[in-house]
Amino acid sequence: MAPKVLIVLSSHNQLGNTGKPTGWFLPEFAHPYYKLEGKADITVVSPKGGEAPLDPASVEMSKEDSESMRFLKEKEALWKNTQKLSDYLGKADQFAAIFFVGGHGPMFDLATDAQSQQLIREFYEKSKVVSAVCHGPAALTNVKLSDGSYLVSGQEVTGFSNSEEDAMSLSSAMPFMLETQLGANGGKFVKANDWASKVVTSGKGNKLITGQNPASAGPIGEAILAAM
Repeated sequence: MAPKVLIVLSSHNQLGNTGKPTGWFLPEFAHPYYKLEGKADITVVSPKGGEAPLDPASVEMSKEDSESMRFLKEKEALWKNTQKLSDYLGKADQFAAIFFVGGHGPMFDLATDAQSQQLIREFYEKSKVVSAVCHGPAALTNVKLSDGSYLVSGQEVTGFSNSEEDAMSLSSAMPFMLETQLGANGGKFVKANDWASKVVTSGKGNKLITGQNPASAGPIGEAILAAM
């Protein structure tokens, strides 16, 4: 039987106070999805359920990315009909992995979502793969384990770096800086050069897997597959 993977999308669609839309980032769902397709049974959830907002900027940026364009055209049902994240509390035993797609959305909802944090704790403490790419690690940043320690404390982690956020001129729109907050909660933040691929495995059984940026989306899909 194929291992089951829970993929989590943000439900948040406003980019801070900029008046611009946001959400989840197209290639960061598309590339891992195609690495897992046919090898894993995938369930897609979001905090609110229903349609999870796709960041229109990510569609524009991915015009030359044929895999993302194919995903956009063929896989709409995956994000138009998400299950409610809260329905999967207590069900970590049924899954091999949980994966958080990036985009700026998670910085605003998943970073502080108590049910998401509980879900991550359940997966991690049952030795399941806990993974996230780009801004997806925002969901991991504030998670506390049953002993009260931060999930990321003492672990090598990566995510969208401060210099990458600055290069996008979006730091001022963020509720916090991901690299800074991961470090503040005890994470050992590691990174490649801006926009270069970087995937880091650490944690219990090397099952805490994080990717730095959009270029890390395909590689993190492969890392999740290998870790399951």
